Amino acid sequence: MKIAILTSGILPVPAVNGGAVENHIDFYLKYNNEHHLHDMTVFSVWDDKIIGHPALLSKINHYKYINTKSIWAKICKNVYERFHGEGYYHRTIEYYFRKAWKLLNKEHYDIILLDNRPGYAANMNVPNNTKLFVYLHNDLLNDQAKSYQEIYEKSSRILTVSDYISNCVRTINPNDNKCFTILNGIDLTAFSQNIETTIFRQQLGLSDNDFVMVFSGRITREKGVAELIDAIIRLSQYHNIKLLVIGSSFYGDSANEDDFIKSLKQKAAIITERIIFTGFIPYAQMPQYLKISDIAVIPSLWDDPCPNTVLEAQAMGLPIITTRRGGIPEEVTEDNAIILKTDEHFVNNLADAICDLYEHPEKRQLMSHAAIQHSKYYNHQRYAEDFFKALEG
Repeated sequence: MKIAILTSGILPVPAVNGGAVENHIDFYLKYNNEHHLHDMTVFSVWDDKIIGHPALLSKINHYKYINTKSIWAKICKNVYERFHGEGYYHRTIEYYFRKAWKLLNKEHYDIILLDNRPGYAANMNVPNNTKLFVYLHNDLLNDQAKSYQEIYEKSSRILTVSDYISNCVRTINPNDNKCFTILNGIDLTAFSQNIETTIFRQQLGLSDNDFVMVFSGRITREKGVAELIDAIIRLSQYHNIKLLVIGSSFYGDSANEDDFIKSLKQKAAIITERIIFTGFIPYAQMPQYLKISDIAVIPSLWDDPCPNTVLEAQAMGLPIITTRRGGIPEEVTEDNAIILKTDEHFVNNLADAICDLYEHPEKRQLMSHAAIQHSKYYNHQRYAEDFFKALEG
């Protein structure tokens, strides 16, 4: 089949600037290149880091780029917004979509896949002999979404990253038969306890006797980092419980701190020797930071659809403390994770869970073994196979 992929319009593919969605696109494109399944064309925003990328050498995967940062693009975005008002998305995404849609219409495709941008469908006249697929990595299509009925009816198939997201779509149609859940996958050769150690605790001011927790991901309010710091403050008697906070407010190597990160550092000032803010860490280095940690804490306060941070932590054999939100319970088991409710007792329960794992190393060992065993399902090979089964089925 001939397949077109319309990406987010924010981060480029290949995933030279990171992004969970973009990394998963790389996974299935790599699999397609190895197995020569379909003729696939990816429409993506341009970034200079893409120059010379080996993925561009593929004879079966094709890449078409839109420059959304040029002076001409900025002029066009301003003019379009002035005469057309707000679109489904903000003006950068709308500009990317219009340019990509114009290019896409020069050829026939059997399938057009909207990767995490269901709103594109509202402005598309899809030919009768082309199927429109939507791939949802977030809760973007439900009975409260803009133009939800039109998007749902135009979609031949809806791929989702968790049953949680599929159930959100079913608020539109309880008898839905369009949704296919494809649980995420990661590179289990990169995230493995067997990797060579290149980063050591001492480099971060940590000792071998410290009990090191790690939080990784975008540092935003809904990720629960503030509550995690509150929990550590309540454990003031445990001086060697330390926390690594890895990430920034957005993807990419940004040195800028937003007001929320500044507020976290102010909150942590009274225990500054116990919390280390690393800032942005390149994705390739993440396994090293997980390897020097004892547990991972993923205290999401929102309905996280299927966070890769959970999969990465369990692949590294880390016991996990997390929350019963979104698709997270679909990724872990009671054997390798302590799963908490985000109720009024959350901070206290979070502190208790940390203390429990700190005081019971034998429990951590059992959870670690369970984590590694459970992680084997979440490899990117299985993910890519499931993705193409959903496309072809």
